[in-house]
Amino acid sequence: MTIPLSVDRIFGDRSFAEIGDPVLATADERRGLLAVAGGYEFGGTAPIGVYGMGDLACHTLVRSRYAVHTMAFHPTLPLLAVGTGHYDGGYFFEGELLLLHLETGTAVSLVEHWLGRQVLELEWLDEQALRVVMAPHDDWQDDTAHDEGHVAVVRRPDWAAVPAKSLTDYDLAGPRVPAPRPDGSEVARRLLSELSTDWEPRRNVRAVEVLSDGRTLATLAGVQMESWLPSGERAWMVPDEEGGREIVVAADEGSAWVGLVRRRGMRDSVPQSVVRLSLADGKQLDGIVPSAPVSLVRCTDGRPALSPDGRNGDRSRLPVRGGRRIYFQSILRPPGQPNSSKGECWVAAVDVQGPATGRPVVPLAQSARRLFRYSWEPGETHFGGPGVEVEDGTLVHAGTVYHGQGLQPGGSFVVRRETTDGRPRWVFRTDRKAAALDADAATVYIGYDDGEVVALDLGDGTVRWRQHLTVGAVSAVPTALTVTANGRFLIGTSDGRILECSAAERPTYTT
Repeated sequence: MTIPLSVDRIFGDRSFAEIGDPVLATADERRGLLAVAGGYEFGGTAPIGVYGMGDLACHTLVRSRYAVHTMAFHPTLPLLAVGTGHYDGGYFFEGELLLLHLETGTAVSLVEHWLGRQVLELEWLDEQALRVVMAPHDDWQDDTAHDEGHVAVVRRPDWAAVPAKSLTDYDLAGPRVPAPRPDGSEVARRLLSELSTDWEPRRNVRAVEVLSDGRTLATLAGVQMESWLPSGERAWMVPDEEGGREIVVAADEGSAWVGLVRRRGMRDSVPQSVVRLSLADGKQLDGIVPSAPVSLVRCTDGRPALSPDGRNGDRSRLPVRGGRRIYFQSILRPPGQPNSSKGECWVAAVDVQGPATGRPVVPLAQSARRLFRYSWEPGETHFGGPGVEVEDGTLVHAGTVYHGQGLQPGGSFVVRRETTDGRPRWVFRTDRKAAALDADAATVYIGYDDGEVVALDLGDGTVRWRQHLTVGAVSAVPTALTVTANGRFLIGTSDGRILECSAAERPTYTT
C-alpha cells in the first residue's frame, strides 16, 4: 500500500512564493533567468530559487544553511555561484561558497575549511576566473573585521567540473579590502513587485486552524493573525512587527487568543503579549502581558492556557496541545545552588482548575508538581519541542539531543510517554528537527525542517508513511501542522503558504 500526501488547496499562493521574503535578486538577461534568495532565520535555512523571467516559473530551488549575501551567474556555463555566511555571535565568520548547477538542480559547497568562509561578494571576471570577497576568519583583536575582508581571484579551467571542498585557504588568500555589507532586500522586493502584481512578502507560518464554517486562520512572521474565506479570498489580516505564534479559538468561534512573538534579546525591552482578536474583523478585544515568556496552548476542555517557556529560549519550550494539565520544563537544582547553576531538567505540570472565564489560565508556581525527568536516556541532555496529549492521557512530544557540534544523526526524536513516570512506550528517531506535530486517534503527524512529513502509528510508533512535501514540482518546508479530520490536516510552510492536505490509502499496482 502507498499513502500519498496530497495538497488539495493552497492559501497564500503567489508568484515567487517559494522564496518567502526576498533579500537578494540577480538577473541573467542572456538566459532569461532570475535568481532570488529569501531571508534566513536562526536555526533554519535560506531558500535560493531560479525563475524564468517570462513565465516566472521556479526552475530550481535549493536551501542554504546560512544567509545569502551575493549571487553571480557564470558567463557561459549553466552555473550560479552563491556566497553565504554569518557571524557566529562570538568569534568566527562562517559560511559557504555554493556552486548551483542549473541543469541538475544540485549545489556543491566549495570551501575546504570546516568552518567555510563568509562570502560577501562574487564576480565572474571571465569564464575561468571568479573574484571572491570574504569576511576574515574571525574578529579576534580585529576591530575592522565587520567592515573589511579579503579578496581573492580563483581560477579553474572548467567550473562545471570543480569538486566539493576543493578551495583551500591558499586559493582564498588575498589582500585586505573594504567589504561593506549592503542590504539588497528593498531592491529585490521592488523587482519582484514589478514582475508580478500578485507577489507579496510572506514567510514562516507558525500556526493554522480551521473553523466549523470553513474559514482558515493562520499566524505568521509579520502578521498577528489572518483569516481566509472558503472561497480562497483573504478576509482580513492584522500586521505586526514580529507576528503571531499559537492560536486558541474560543468555543463560540467569535474570537481567538494569539501569542505574539518578540525577537531574541527583546524580551526585557518589549514584553511578550497575548491578545484576543475578533474573528469577524481581527479587532483586538482583550490582551494580557505575561511576566515571563510563555507558550499559548489549548487544553482538553478548550480553554486557553499559558505554559512557561523556561530560561533557555526555544530549546526549553514544551507547548502541549489538548492537555488535561499545563505542561512545561522545570529545572531541579541541588539545595542552596543559585538559579544560574546547572540543574536537572524535569517535565512539570499544573492542573487546569477553576471556572472558565474566557481568559487564558495562568498556572500558579506553588501548584506545579514535577512528573518525570525530561531526558529518559542517562547521559543525554534533551531539548524541547511541540507535543500533544492523546486520548488516554499519554504525552507525545518531539525534541532533540544536545551535542556540542550540533544535531547529530539520530539526534531528533518523537516519543510517546506515560505521564506517571515518563517511561517511553515508543521512540522514533531521525536526523532532522521536528518543526510541527499533531495527532488524531490513530496517527501522529510530524513536519520536519528538511521538508519531510512523517505519519507514525500512535499505538507503536511505526511509520505509516513518509513523504517530502512538494507544491507543484518544488519542495516546501512545513512549519505548522494541525489535524482537522482523520486523514486531513492543514500545513503551514516556511514560505508563507497554507496547504489543505489529505493522505488516503491507495493500492499500489505492479506489473
